[in-house]
Amino acid sequence: MDAPGGRGARARRGTRSTAPRSRGREKGAARSPSRGRVAGEGSSAIATLRTPRTDGAPARGGRSARRAPAAREPPARGAAGGAEAPPVPRSRAPAARVPAAPGSDAAVPDGAVAAAGRRPPPAADALRLREVLSRLSLLREDVSEASTLVNTVVRHLVQAIRDRESCFSSMEQQSAGSYYERVKISEPNEFDIMLVIPIKQNANDSTRLQLDESDDTGAYYYVSFKRGPIERGWLKFLEEDGKLSASKMIQALRDIIKQEVRNIRGMEVTVARKKAGSPAITLQIKKPPLEISVDIILTLKAQQSWPPSTQAGLKIEQWLGTKKRRDFRLTPIYLVAKQNKREKVLRGTSNMDNRNTWRLSFSHIEKDMIKNHGNSKTCCESNGPKCCRKGCLKLLKFLLEQLKRKYPKELEKFCSYHVKTAFLHSCVMWPNDTDWYLGNLDHSFQQCLGFFVDCLQKSQLTHFFIPQYNLLSQEDKARHHFLSRKISYELNNGFPVFHENY
Repeated sequence: MDAPGGRGARARRGTRSTAPRSRGREKGAARSPSRGRVAGEGSSAIATLRTPRTDGAPARGGRSARRAPAAREPPARGAAGGAEAPPVPRSRAPAARVPAAPGSDAAVPDGAVAAAGRRPPPAADALRLREVLSRLSLLREDVSEASTLVNTVVRHLVQAIRDRESCFSSMEQQSAGSYYERVKISEPNEFDIMLVIPIKQNANDSTRLQLDESDDTGAYYYVSFKRGPIERGWLKFLEEDGKLSASKMIQALRDIIKQEVRNIRGMEVTVARKKAGSPAITLQIKKPPLEISVDIILTLKAQQSWPPSTQAGLKIEQWLGTKKRRDFRLTPIYLVAKQNKREKVLRGTSNMDNRNTWRLSFSHIEKDMIKNHGNSKTCCESNGPKCCRKGCLKLLKFLLEQLKRKYPKELEKFCSYHVKTAFLHSCVMWPNDTDWYLGNLDHSFQQCLGFFVDCLQKSQLTHFFIPQYNLLSQEDKARHHFLSRKISYELNNGFPVFHENY
């Protein structure tokens, strides 16, 4: 989805890895400085491990002081299929550099840290990335079967919800998330569905909802109705002060769904237990051999101006164009029922469900940008040139997923929305389609990773639509630095985690 918290812990569900370890490969060898190469790889994978720096910042210009030069493989003359490897396109920004992780790296289990600047990868690195990416592609028959099952369940539920609750009578189903953005990886076993309630305007077509910020992020709001007649069905969802209670509406929706899943035939459908801080009602669908998780997100939609906190966001003029940005900002605002951890608990109670905040959602726009991502209007169309933007996003998601499996406790607060946001910023930094030439997947992937690592080291990842909202809490700097070290090690050693199984 569109913010941390929705699927943060999903990597621990035991989803089958798409890159099993080869027989005979020793896991420890991948982290042995004495070997100087990634475990199980041939001579083309040689990568000298850098000596950890503990004496301050890296030298200027990406050079390392008092350090032996890294082993460098002679460049390959050909790419896959015998064709000559295409040159790296000229970009507005320099090639990605992975900043050195701050502080001493003595505590890092693998004993390796990032170099101040990574050299252009040999052809073998690029081929391995393409191999990994090919394994992440979903089989069409698997996707069709899973989506058919999900659509059957959701259509049944939506009809029942409309009939049972007057406020939900105009509810619409809207897809969201990586599956519908066509960047889902590994298996089609997780879906996000937004159940959208359109808010009718007043008789004079004026704005119906009053939005009041609940904190300084510009993302969370108290929602109330402006003066005017309110449909009777809404009254039971209002707090004493007139605010629309997100928790009351979620509970009403949850109760209806729990009753109605019993009437679905031909499969087993259950409602999972509540997840702390998650805005979703999660369904588990089982029809052997399929086991699918569906997140139901309660959403309000209102045709009114976006809040002031979004004014300086969505800087896509150089990427997708000024007209596209204007069109996006004319679309309705979406608000999802989401607890704000910083909100003071109402009436002095410690009940975490007694919250009434709503969070701005832009998942529908993110889906549009990722599906129609080209600076030119022909990028990745049937007869147009292909780019590697979606491939980079898939690899970013897979890298974080694999690292979360390896270090579940240290990385539990990270989710795919972090890398998705970093990817969108990367698309703005390198807006031209030539910056994402399909043959330079490795180069573009490095640029995205370099930007994300820099954000982690600064503990600053700006929300793409709300510039004042930092997605990386300053309280979690140690976790940010931990992840930056792990990513830097992977980047400088040919991504051994892609070939490990957990």
